Amino acid sequence: MGSAVRAAFSLLLLSFCSGAILGRSDTQECVHYNYSPSSSSSLSSSSGLESRGNLSKVVTCSGEKDKRLHCFATWKNVSGVIQVVKQGCWLDDVNCYDRDECVERKDSPDVFFCCCEGSLCNNKFFYGPDSNLPQIQTTNKPVQPKTPVLTALMYSLLPIMALIAIILFSFWMYRHHKLAYPPVLVPTQHAFHIMVEDPGPLPPSPILGQKPLQLLEIKARGRFGCVWKAQLLTEYVAVKIFSIQDKQSWQNEYDMLNVNGMRHENLLQFIGAEKRGSHLDMELWLVTAYHEKGSLTDYLKANVLSWSELCLIAQSMSRGLAYLHEDIPGHKDGHKPAIAHRDFKSKNVLLKSDLTACIADFGLALCFEAGKSAGDTHGQVGTRRYMAPEVLEGAINFQRDSFLRIDMYALGLVLWELASRCKAADGPVDEYMLPFEEEVGQHPSLEDMQEVVVHKKLRPTLRECWQKHSGLVVLCETIEECWDHEAEARLSAGCVEERVVQMQRQSSITAPEEIVTVVTMVTNVDYPPKESSL
Repeated sequence: MGSAVRAAFSLLLLSFCSGAILGRSDTQECVHYNYSPSSSSSLSSSSGLESRGNLSKVVTCSGEKDKRLHCFATWKNVSGVIQVVKQGCWLDDVNCYDRDECVERKDSPDVFFCCCEGSLCNNKFFYGPDSNLPQIQTTNKPVQPKTPVLTALMYSLLPIMALIAIILFSFWMYRHHKLAYPPVLVPTQHAFHIMVEDPGPLPPSPILGQKPLQLLEIKARGRFGCVWKAQLLTEYVAVKIFSIQDKQSWQNEYDMLNVNGMRHENLLQFIGAEKRGSHLDMELWLVTAYHEKGSLTDYLKANVLSWSELCLIAQSMSRGLAYLHEDIPGHKDGHKPAIAHRDFKSKNVLLKSDLTACIADFGLALCFEAGKSAGDTHGQVGTRRYMAPEVLEGAINFQRDSFLRIDMYALGLVLWELASRCKAADGPVDEYMLPFEEEVGQHPSLEDMQEVVVHKKLRPTLRECWQKHSGLVVLCETIEECWDHEAEARLSAGCVEERVVQMQRQSSITAPEEIVTVVTMVTNVDYPPKESSL
């Protein structure tokens, strides 16, 4: 490490010496002038600085460290007479870099402006959209031009200084990365973990740098960001990108995805997280598994369901929610606490290629650990259409079971969406509609939902034809018990999962092999049995 430090110090010393050779000063003198109607502002060939009275002087410019200093001049052409408006110091401007002379290049502006670099370089100024036009001079005092030797020396040393800067920056990046990130662990599932720390902006993760991640197309836009389909080596992944203004949502979802025991087949698989960019341009990324079929909402819009497909989605969805809600002290990854989703809806349920469901979007989720407070929690969060009556009323009991029951109300609405697009009943299948879309339209206000759900106590319509199918009869009963106005009367997610198996058994049109498939899935559950109510 000692040799590396000595090398870096030598390069830094060389860059300082180069700066000294170039002769760039931290200070600069400029002609300062303010137009005053009471003073003569017209210039003649015989007038010097003194002809402008006490308004004209030479000033020493100063500015921030590492910022370049310039001089400027503005003037007007009034009927062929040059009228100086203002001269003085001008702070760091890329348009003024390396300009020895103050020249206005624009074609016939109302007010002429030029800037330059060098002491008293604004003592005379030019208007030259065409290099052949004559110059307009404010004083007879000539400005000493830079010597050709100094100019040649500057251009010769510029590449060397750039190379030194690149070497120093590369060394700093290497040291910063080496200290900020632990060794990479690649699990057998071909996933990887990215350790994200929070003390301000971080450089791009070296892990994603080693494994090229290419954004392909935007698949969805939400309240807190957009979701991209991306390619990581040979596999497709989903990248959810948040702006820095939505940092809290990104942080909360990242924390939830890293809670002990969050790896489950019916929860969205987390791959990694990272911060990209800096300051206001920073982007916050979450990388997860990608599922081509998309959200349940999108799938129902384009497809109708058979009875077996409905049961498969309903069972895997309720199974995932039951696992999320469950407190498992003896989990192999450590104590898995109960988690309330708080924004459960069909848009946040994704479908895998085999039509099993997995729950996504934990930006509003709430974790309940024994002996710990849930923190500062605002009760009225989530999507208005899926808000339970107690949420709409603002009358939440801030206890664990209260939040879990709010999720169960939303689950009832999602089950209704499944039933509304199922072709098992003896009747027509309507076009897909969101819950309460008939009552409040597509963009309800909070007051609209309060009127319908709280005051009128309405719920989406359960079709009469559904009562002719034995399995749908059980599903309708389950839906009604999930969206019950009284929170304490609602079913638990584990009970809903059991009901799905029951309604398949009672269905007169379900094939025996399909029943066996679902029953097998239930008996293979590797977590403790759930209570039948909350």
